[in-house]
Amino acid sequence: MKFRYFLLGAALVASLSSCNEKEFLDIMPQGSLNDGVMASSEGLPYLLNAAYSALAGPNTTFGAMGAPVNHWLEGELRADNAYKGGGGPSDNAGFHNMETYVVDATHGTPNNIWVALYNSVKRTNSALQVLATVDADKVPEKETYVAEMRALRAHYYFELVRHFNKIVWIDETVPEKEYINIKNDEYTRDELLGMIAKEFEAAAAVLPESFKDAGRVNKYVAKAYAAKVYLYKAYRQDESNHKIVSIDKADMEKVVTLTGEVISSGRYGLFEDFQMLDMVAHENGKESIFAIQYSTNDGATMQLPWAYSGVGHVNWSALLNTPKGPYNGDDFFKSSQDLVNAFQTGKDGLPLLDGSWQTRDYDIVEEKIMDDGSKRYTNTHIDSPVDPRIDFIIGRINVRWKTYTVEPVTALWYRDFNSYGYHFVKRFLVSPDSGDLATTYPWGNSALNYQIIRYAHVLLWRAEALIELGRADEARPIINQIRNRAKNSPYVTAFVDPKFPDAVNIDGYCGNYVINEYPAAGWNQEVARKALRHETRIECALEGERMFDLVRWGIAAETMNKYFEVEQSKRVYYKGVKFVAGRDEYLPIPLTQYNLSKGAYTQNPGYAAF
Repeated sequence: MKFRYFLLGAALVASLSSCNEKEFLDIMPQGSLNDGVMASSEGLPYLLNAAYSALAGPNTTFGAMGAPVNHWLEGELRADNAYKGGGGPSDNAGFHNMETYVVDATHGTPNNIWVALYNSVKRTNSALQVLATVDADKVPEKETYVAEMRALRAHYYFELVRHFNKIVWIDETVPEKEYINIKNDEYTRDELLGMIAKEFEAAAAVLPESFKDAGRVNKYVAKAYAAKVYLYKAYRQDESNHKIVSIDKADMEKVVTLTGEVISSGRYGLFEDFQMLDMVAHENGKESIFAIQYSTNDGATMQLPWAYSGVGHVNWSALLNTPKGPYNGDDFFKSSQDLVNAFQTGKDGLPLLDGSWQTRDYDIVEEKIMDDGSKRYTNTHIDSPVDPRIDFIIGRINVRWKTYTVEPVTALWYRDFNSYGYHFVKRFLVSPDSGDLATTYPWGNSALNYQIIRYAHVLLWRAEALIELGRADEARPIINQIRNRAKNSPYVTAFVDPKFPDAVNIDGYCGNYVINEYPAAGWNQEVARKALRHETRIECALEGERMFDLVRWGIAAETMNKYFEVEQSKRVYYKGVKFVAGRDEYLPIPLTQYNLSKGAYTQNPGYAAF
């Protein structure tokens, strides 16, 4: 049974919902809590739960939509993996500006993200302040709780660093009246990442190997997260322009050590079937290391401006991101043609690492008006070999959608395919016929967790570190392990029904699926690096990590400007769009925060000075 987070208000005085576990996490509703209770051991369980609930966003309804914890705006829309979607470029123009890099210090989204993450930091600090005052004899798990809060705070700070670069470090010892005096350039990016990694390592030294409650930070969560932070830290950046100036071998060795400890624990592994990643029944299974725990039918209710919702603690970060059709969604967050093309392989079942996939569009839909005035949509350019993960990750017209048997994807599922093409994001959604789909607003939601760290990520981080350490031969079987999972997963079968004559059917499947292992012949550091980066993109596509990966590798500008050059012939709104190196790697420090700091903050390079 999953750990139900309390979704407390920012002031930590909201009405509380009970959870289903019978430990400190199970707190019956107590009404309104005053400051005296919240500053005492009596209020400690509420503070601990508030810190955990912030993983879903401290404002878990529309606030989560504007500062999504799945990072679809910052990690995918700003990268080469996704289009905004919705009803056209004018539909939520602020998100359109994120996609086209029309962002400055006045843009609302960076401020939303900044506020959400610092509210989350505040929750951990509030819990740590109370923990510092309680007697360990009365709270036997005090040391464990402290470690959990430090790890959660490290997570929130990691997100702040990779979004904003220049941030303020505030721990539980700093009085609120001093916040205004703290500058956001006191520490460099590398120093901040080092501090964050140490927080995770300190937590790992204390935390148990597991908890009964799913979702809590255990020893291996902390170790895995420390590995991720060291991986980022290893790529040292010039503070003035964000260029990679060196790759630190000691940091890479830490990645190898920490990932090795997680792997050798024997507690985690890859699912046998890629599709299991999007099934509620398996969400806390062996591939899940650290996940945001969502739930339905848990007694949680909320009053919205126009409706009453009793769906539960669902993923409001994905509020807009479901198709129409059986989900009745808003159809935001669409896969880019560039990402679709990247799934193509050669006849040998290997990716087209020479970049030729960018000149070979896959799955181009042709519209034909019939004599009776109806429209038919035909998939073309689908005979070439393709990685089977395309149909686990991306929804295509005339192709089976998960296990849905009513119809394949049809034109009625789209809002604006003229602007955004015919491809959906298929990940993170349960099948409409699964029995797990919410039947009330927000449409298309479910209890499906969002995976912050899954086992495949740990394998890819380890392979990346080994390659940069000159140990590419050790990385190849790791990458091949992930490819073999995709190869051996049950493929997406064709939709055979005479009512849908245009449904894609290639030898009983929806594509000419060809995927194989990388051979030893020709495998060297240069090839391995290209292979690792491609595998990371494909395996983790649309999980919110793509832009952060490009920045870490130091290839964001070249990748994005090539993307805009190719895609502007397909998406007219990309004409003239450019990624500015030395600026667009990070979001701007929000003007609102500069004003609140009374001028203490400095802006990131490339943006107009305050």
